[in-house]
Amino acid sequence: MNAVTPSPNIWHWPEVYERENRAQDSTGALWRELRQRCDWTGRDVVDVGCGDGFHLAEFAASARTVIGIEPHRPLVERARERVAGAAGVDVRVAPAQRLPLADASADLVHARTAYFFGPGCEPGLAEAERVLRPGGTLAIVDLDTGCPPYGEWMRADAPQLDPNAIEAFFQRHGFDSVPVATVWRFDDRDSLEAVLGIEFSPKVARRAAREVPGLTIPVGYRVRVRRKPSGLLRA
Repeated sequence: MNAVTPSPNIWHWPEVYERENRAQDSTGALWRELRQRCDWTGRDVVDVGCGDGFHLAEFAASARTVIGIEPHRPLVERARERVAGAAGVDVRVAPAQRLPLADASADLVHARTAYFFGPGCEPGLAEAERVLRPGGTLAIVDLDTGCPPYGEWMRADAPQLDPNAIEAFFQRHGFDSVPVATVWRFDDRDSLEAVLGIEFSPKVARRAAREVPGLTIPVGYRVRVRRKPSGLLRA
């Protein structure tokens, strides 16, 4: 998997995706889980598939350095504008399979719903392992395709998605995965329906809108963590 796989939602509709980012994880459940499992305070963080940099500031608030990696140049430009003037934050153009970073240069490699979707992402896993220091952590935040209602809508558009096969893949590669329940909370119905419109086919987006009467959507995630061994124990 050497080619860049497009992300039509944020690539084509970055302003709508901004509303989606603001709605996601309204209770902070994902950030709490990540912080508990891989605290990045005072450490060097890499955010793979950072998009327009929405999550960089959260890392930068306590990390030593933060590097965002994004293959789509227009999003890189938006990310650089977002973090302009922030100390210790950089954004670089590159795919997940070819990170422009030195060996053993990061303590945390984070990816949120970007690139690491199960079988086929092995080159990216290898690159993350390369740039991590011994004892460092690879943290992958995935949408849970087996968790209704959002997972059902995803599988309606992409019936080839197999939650069990995805989970088995990450288990084989040494990840500890936990489910995290979140709530997407929108300011108005126009925003909610616009986001559904960029995430799903028209038919499924209409179905989802019918099944969501208010301004919130329960969405399940999987937080997957793998730590790089620190080295051989010596007596």
